Amino acid sequence: MTALSTEALGHLDPRVPIPSYDRSRCSIGIVHFGVGAFHRSHEAMYLDSLMNQGQAHDLGICGVGLLSADAAMRDALAEQDCLYTLVLKHPDGRWEPRVIGSILDYLYAPEDHAKVQERLVNPETKIVSLTITEGGYNLHRVTGDFDANDPAIVADLDRDAIPRTVFGFVVRALAERRRAGIAPFTIMSCDNMPSNGQVGRRAFVAFAELIDSELATWIRDHVDFPNSMVDRITPATTDEDRAALASRFDIDDAWPVLCEPFSQWVLEDQFASGRPRFEDVGVQVVGDVEPYELMKLRLLNASHQALCYAGYLAGHRLVHDVARDPLFAQFLLDYMKLEAIPSLDPVPGIDLQAYADNLIERFSNPEVRDTVARLCANSSDLIPKFILPVLRFQLDCGGSISRCTAVLASWARYAEGTDEQGQPIHIVDPLRDRMTPSALRQRSDSTAFLRNRDVFGDLIDNERFVSAYVAVLTSLHEAGARFTLSHLADLTSATTAHS
Repeated sequence: MTALSTEALGHLDPRVPIPSYDRSRCSIGIVHFGVGAFHRSHEAMYLDSLMNQGQAHDLGICGVGLLSADAAMRDALAEQDCLYTLVLKHPDGRWEPRVIGSILDYLYAPEDHAKVQERLVNPETKIVSLTITEGGYNLHRVTGDFDANDPAIVADLDRDAIPRTVFGFVVRALAERRRAGIAPFTIMSCDNMPSNGQVGRRAFVAFAELIDSELATWIRDHVDFPNSMVDRITPATTDEDRAALASRFDIDDAWPVLCEPFSQWVLEDQFASGRPRFEDVGVQVVGDVEPYELMKLRLLNASHQALCYAGYLAGHRLVHDVARDPLFAQFLLDYMKLEAIPSLDPVPGIDLQAYADNLIERFSNPEVRDTVARLCANSSDLIPKFILPVLRFQLDCGGSISRCTAVLASWARYAEGTDEQGQPIHIVDPLRDRMTPSALRQRSDSTAFLRNRDVFGDLIDNERFVSAYVAVLTSLHEAGARFTLSHLADLTSATTAHS
């Protein structure tokens, strides 16, 4: 078995493509915070494709880890010269591996803080990109205000302290570049959330305001924060994945990335300091990301929510098993085509009906082995963004609400903490301590869960919705998820007639 490294590239299985460029002649122009599986299956992959075309050799990536858990990534990449294997897992069982070389360096900030700062201030750094998760932007989930009282933020306001957060590092570097007359870098969010560039701007400017209002104004006026929409299903790497890669291709890779073949990146063309020609490798560089973003949120992301709770209750544990179940597949298609798509404006270059059909194919890929439990996590953050906008649209126009309602009722039943076989469910949610007690009261108080207004807002006051919700929840309790979904039309007709 061949341990992955620069020296070993020439000895790998010839079926495994390797970088066609000389990495020793490339330089760093992008600093990326949050090097995880998604970054390595997405942004780093696109950049590697550009480098293989002879472009962007001055825009290699320096990864930065901020958290104690990131030491494991540092160690894995250090052992193999920051190379890693990306494997596309096709539905027919075929694995398509390739070695990615676009990450040239990795710095673990708790130990390499001076090097991180030096890299950020370096004029060659043109872009700072982020996959720090939505929570990493430190904005209140309801008000959207920056949390200035977070202990790590408070610590980073001390100019003599070693930075601990992305805000401390980035804003300090921007201040230094401003003093030195160096043009600012672009801050490019690749996180899966609406208006991610605008969210980044709000967070970084707010942190700068706590330090120096003039600096905050300069950042607001001179730093670009392009919005983007990112999409590729990339489950966490397992020991079984590592062993299978070794068995199939004789590669010893400490941290490979395995993902679906599909990938999409829609990127706002807002880079005053220049950017790679990402459009040459399939990125959709556009003037307005919002139509694509809403499409993904209300179709892909919302469909994940639509399948996961009822699917888990019915006994499914892998996403492809749910999507290949005809009952659940039809439910998902009905949700997308009857409720979600009508809430969307046309999306340039996209056939929304075909996009919905393709999602069922993507979810059905047995090789990805994405877990239903992963999709069920952090529901109180996801449901308000993905499902509720569709529900509110349909309520406003008098349209169909049965599938949206079924998703919310299924979540409420899931939040009770046991499935239909009586097995315990490990609830992963920031509001678990509030939501689960509410769910446990709903067998005698059917709207207890809905009265969490921080999540559902004023939906509890809508009689049409509440009537449909109670009917579905009652059916889930009395007959289970499969029966409820199969009789959804009857339930909806009954509640509509009653109301």
